[in-house]
Amino acid sequence: MKTTTLGTANLEVSRLGLGCMGMSAFYSGAGTDDAGSIRTIHRALDLGVTFFDTAEIYGPYINEELLAKAFAGKRDQVVIATKFGTINHRVPEENGQPVRSLDGSPENLRLSVEGSLRRLNTDYIDLYYQHRMDPGTPIEDTVGALSELIQEGKIRHYGLSEAAPATIRRANAVHPVTAVQTEYSLWTRDPEAEVLPTVRELGIGFVPYSPLGRGFLTGTIRSLDQLDENDFRRFNPRFEGDNLEANIRIVEQVDAVAREVEAKPGQVALAWLLAQGDGIAPIPGTRRVENLEQNVAADALTLSGDQLSRLDEVAAPVGDRYADMSPLNK
Repeated sequence: MKTTTLGTANLEVSRLGLGCMGMSAFYSGAGTDDAGSIRTIHRALDLGVTFFDTAEIYGPYINEELLAKAFAGKRDQVVIATKFGTINHRVPEENGQPVRSLDGSPENLRLSVEGSLRRLNTDYIDLYYQHRMDPGTPIEDTVGALSELIQEGKIRHYGLSEAAPATIRRANAVHPVTAVQTEYSLWTRDPEAEVLPTVRELGIGFVPYSPLGRGFLTGTIRSLDQLDENDFRRFNPRFEGDNLEANIRIVEQVDAVAREVEAKPGQVALAWLLAQGDGIAPIPGTRRVENLEQNVAADALTLSGDQLSRLDEVAAPVGDRYADMSPLNK
């Protein structure tokens, strides 16, 4: 597995990471096979993957706990990224559940990081993202507190998830941002307009999440009947009604290139992302070893200029990324 570096601090990570959310939350079968998920994580390490992505909201909390089990005795081999800011720890839980709201306040940040350190069973977090921007807290205040955590050694780098270019600039002026995480794939090209040029100008790493279009670009999802009743994709606009059928045309275009290079559509989608430049580290998620091995193989796949150009021209999908887009790009 090749490596790349994120940010001016040169955080070295494997060029493909592993998104761990679906092991514990939101997707079909999540939380049903922790032993299998841990096998997948260990196999990822065997294949040279060093970059693992989680968040306190995944579960909540249980995904961080899962990673702690998987990394027992292996902490020095991995770069752990986790996230804060979508749970309000400053108020009592409701019916035994944490209160979900955007809170980037320094006080909530302190409570969040202590919880993540404890659950991850580690003394430090390699990369700590603000998961969504809090309109009630100036980004300068949040980043000021993050820089204090870096000085204290509790985190080594910080990042922003789904932040607008102006917010990225303001944050970077307080303390250099190591990475910006945003959805990006042949299924979602939005960052190309402003976010990608901004991070490249500022020397910030870029971490595409959902690089396989929430599994759609693998070509294996043709009907909502394949998804569990509680799978959030059932309520995602791009998977609903006629949109799903219309969006299958995207997979067909990717599959045409895949047949030429004797690869899977998902591998071609990842290879296209990796060809977008240095300092990009996609984090495809899976809890199955066979899917992981397919994804990792994309690291060795090279597409021709003509193939990349044809993929560049793939039509945009029908439907918004989320039913509620309001928390994004602040």
